[in-house]
Amino acid sequence: MARRTLAGAAALAVASVVMTPTVAQAAPPGNKDVTAVLFEWNFNSVARECTNTLGPAGYGSVQVSPPAEHIQGSQWWTSYQPVSYKIAGRLGDRTAFRNMVNTCHAAGVKVVADAVINHMSAGNGTGTGGSSYTKYNYPGLYSAPDFDDCTSQITDYRNRGNVQNCELVGLADLDTGENYVRGAIAGYLNDLLSLGVDGFRIDAAKHMPAADLANIKSRLTKPGVYWKQEAIYGAGEAVQPSEYTGTGDVQEFRYAYDLKRVFNNENLAYLKNYGEGWGYMNSGVSGVFVDNHDTERNGSTLSYKDGANYTLANVFMLAWPYGSPDINSGYEFSDHDAGPPGGGQVNACWQNGWKCQHAWPEIKSMVAFRNATRGQAVTNWWDNGNDAIAFGRGNKGFVAINHESGSLTRTYQTSLPTGTYCNVQNNTPVTVNGSGQLTATLGSNTALAVYAGKSSC
Repeated sequence: MARRTLAGAAALAVASVVMTPTVAQAAPPGNKDVTAVLFEWNFNSVARECTNTLGPAGYGSVQVSPPAEHIQGSQWWTSYQPVSYKIAGRLGDRTAFRNMVNTCHAAGVKVVADAVINHMSAGNGTGTGGSSYTKYNYPGLYSAPDFDDCTSQITDYRNRGNVQNCELVGLADLDTGENYVRGAIAGYLNDLLSLGVDGFRIDAAKHMPAADLANIKSRLTKPGVYWKQEAIYGAGEAVQPSEYTGTGDVQEFRYAYDLKRVFNNENLAYLKNYGEGWGYMNSGVSGVFVDNHDTERNGSTLSYKDGANYTLANVFMLAWPYGSPDINSGYEFSDHDAGPPGGGQVNACWQNGWKCQHAWPEIKSMVAFRNATRGQAVTNWWDNGNDAIAFGRGNKGFVAINHESGSLTRTYQTSLPTGTYCNVQNNTPVTVNGSGQLTATLGSNTALAVYAGKSSC
């Protein structure tokens, strides 16, 4: 949560979750490392989607919006101003949350909870669960001494103390160096763990010292639990994302920023060494995404409003072996502050403004592709020097993307065994000959994706 208005005091999703074999049946990170981020879906709707779509499609985890009691209001960002650690927010109560976790586990999908622990609210009133509060007093939880002494807003990202001790867009900043505060936060996370949560996405991690987060994590009943931290990269800033890799994964924002530039204005051919070759963090500690609910609103990345550019960028991300990918799944908006349609109740995808990007056929089909090609290196790279690329994933899969303005017909060299495969992008058969070659025609802004184990459509 860096450089945002109060209306944007928000979150970032996590990408994959740790294995808890006694609870969840999902595979460990690596076999199923794709997360569907169901932004502002209520817990009952998440549960249903785990059963109907996420499990069958091969998603490894689902990230849910913050469950804690928060300030009242219809705007989406009210979820990111907690007033207590009771599970009593807009999206459901404790029973609904527990039922959602159990239902998702039964579908083989792990659950990551968005954890807002850097701050509390920016004002006073009564929360969604009935708790009374003022900005620096949350009865039974925190009082004025539990907050940092700097009560002015963050103004200088080149100053570590200003970033980590002052108030992010006016939100009361918890003193995470204080023993009591650390214990209270750990108590909240342990409560979520007791309900079966498999991991956490740590909101605004950049605004807390890495040592404070390490201490809090050490107090958990499962200190090795997966978590992914929101630490937005900024050139020349005092706090850098790489500081946080000691306790968990970190979101690599540059990946999303650069995808927007490449797909909108540059050549896909440049993606040949995408990842560490572009100066990003190591793949094994990086969470990647095409967009999240903050960036789709502030315009720093692609979004559902970008049509084919957005779809193809997600196809590329799921095919390319770097980081753990998030699929942002939200709702249409013209007002950046607007909260979820129907208070978060999703009756059906593609109705009432729900975009359901995780279920778009071009995107959903690539989740199984990613699972099937796990651990395979990039092979047989081809590009036309411009906006058409193709590459294999060892002998397990092959992808071609045509981002040109016209159709493209060519023969590609692959490392796939001879046979018939299904192009999961449009459910048509593709033949690989004895020399490992396939011939295909791709229309403008379409893709081809085939993988071992998917021989028929």
